Amino acid sequence: MGFERACALDEVPADQALAVTLGRHEIAIARDGDEVFAIENLCSHAEVALSEGEVATNDGGCQIECWLHGSMFDLRTGKPTNLPATEPVATFPVDVRGTDVYVDTETTLNGVTPA
Repeated sequence: MGFERACALDEVPADQALAVTLGRHEIAIARDGDEVFAIENLCSHAEVALSEGEVATNDGGCQIECWLHGSMFDLRTGKPTNLPATEPVATFPVDVRGTDVYVDTETTLNGVTPA
């Protein structure tokens, strides 16, 4: 299947993520300036939607926060950067085509199998 259209680029807020469903996958789409990221929309610590947390792109970090317990996940690698989460979440390839964001959910960038 490959890349599927996830959303329009202007639908992705600067400091929040946009939740989208692609097939059986719940994805959080986030941006840091011109970069766009797709990450599994489920905290690996407590099954909470990451898209409900804030996106932090200051101080060289590009992370999304789980609002429930405060774990942060790197948008590039899916790895948690603080406790209580210890397991990474899946990250997916993104292709921005004009004003649209496409995501490939058949492949993960970090080798993590989505829940």
